[in-house]
Amino acid sequence: MGIFFALVRRELGIAFNALTGYVVVSFSLLLAGFGLMDLMVRLNSDRTDAPITEMFFSEGLIFWLILILMTPVITMRSFAAEKALGTYESLMTAPVGDWQVVLAKFTGAFLFFLLSWLPMFGVLIGLRQVTGQTEFLDPLALGGSILGIAFLGGTYLSAGLFASSLTRSQIIAAMISLLIGIGVWASSLRPDTGALGSERWGRILDHISVTHHMVDFARGMIDGRAVVFHLSVTIFFLFLTHRVVETRRWK
Repeated sequence: MGIFFALVRRELGIAFNALTGYVVVSFSLLLAGFGLMDLMVRLNSDRTDAPITEMFFSEGLIFWLILILMTPVITMRSFAAEKALGTYESLMTAPVGDWQVVLAKFTGAFLFFLLSWLPMFGVLIGLRQVTGQTEFLDPLALGGSILGIAFLGGTYLSAGLFASSLTRSQIIAAMISLLIGIGVWASSLRPDTGALGSERWGRILDHISVTHHMVDFARGMIDGRAVVFHLSVTIFFLFLTHRVVETRRWK
């Protein structure tokens, strides 16, 4: 475990010492600021019973834009930069297992991803204090939103890690991850169940819909099926990443 935590610290150190990490956080906060401005306009113009977390994290496109753009930038250097700089061979010949390397890189990216969202939640909590309205931000909905972001982050980051393991070019890795992310999000866009002609197909598409899952999380509803889905996808991409790393170790 000592080697694993050392690798995680190495990944976090690289993320915070590189300009890219701060650009990711700054750009994400800039987009989140525009999202908050849009949210304030909607709250001032129309009355709504929906939690503010649902309005921001599920109804607004800003959140999905941040998620889809942020995760490829975070993960593109994970393996691709190691190969480009020539440190990949040293890492693979070190006395560490393939799973330790994969999980350490995923954990480092995941922790950086979560830390980048902390200022955003601080702003929402600050707005709740300024307005003096306890119903402005329901604690249960806030907790569900945090879990939703964590599960979505795991799904998208694991896909980005897999993309980075396929190439030595960070740009190509980012593009592959971006296409996967857009594909996962686009699969959630569908017509109403009635237009599909089958209620069964509607339930299946709801089960794999990341936007549908985020709506439930943002309302404070933790659906076990959504949790299983995200964990399964995350494990699947991590398994693929491990297979790529394992294959290239023996080349």
